[in-house]
Amino acid sequence: MKILKEVLDWFVHIAIAVIVAFVITIFIAQPSYVHGMSMAPALLDQDKILVNKLPHSLKMEIDYGDIVIIDSRVDRERNFKDDIIDTLRYNLIAYKLLGIDNEIYWVKRVIGKSGDVFCYKDNILTRNGEVLDEPYIKETMEFFPEGNTVVPEGSVFVMGDNRNNSTDSRIIGCVPLDHVIGKLLIRF
Repeated sequence: MKILKEVLDWFVHIAIAVIVAFVITIFIAQPSYVHGMSMAPALLDQDKILVNKLPHSLKMEIDYGDIVIIDSRVDRERNFKDDIIDTLRYNLIAYKLLGIDNEIYWVKRVIGKSGDVFCYKDNILTRNGEVLDEPYIKETMEFFPEGNTVVPEGSVFVMGDNRNNSTDSRIIGCVPLDHVIGKLLIRF
């Protein structure tokens, strides 16, 4: 009887630890990794990162220059079920142990917020009529959609720092705020 009680005690403690870890990775922080070179030189392929998910969980403000993790499936709605399933499927542990590749989460930099107007002319990008100062980009950008691009309400415009080798808002469009999964906390 004493052994059974001890085993049940251990089982309960392990179950609580697993539930706490699961809650932390869904709502607070999650280890992940960078796939590709679109954020070079700031982040390189296979860099390990810790994602702060509180901005997503608490609907916090996203600022210019923030490096964010987005759900690139902007043509569909996100829901709470996505937060749970995607957290289990696309993370550093699943990648290392099971080889599951992260095809939907992209790491990009916020350069535009709701209401911003972008114009690209003669290799110069302006936001709301002012030239962007972007010391973090790898090289001069060679492509931007023609005409003015307006960021709709409740969205952000994101781009990789390696502009000529990045699939980002120039291709998929503006990213709804509920598709911003979190901010880069640290690279380790």
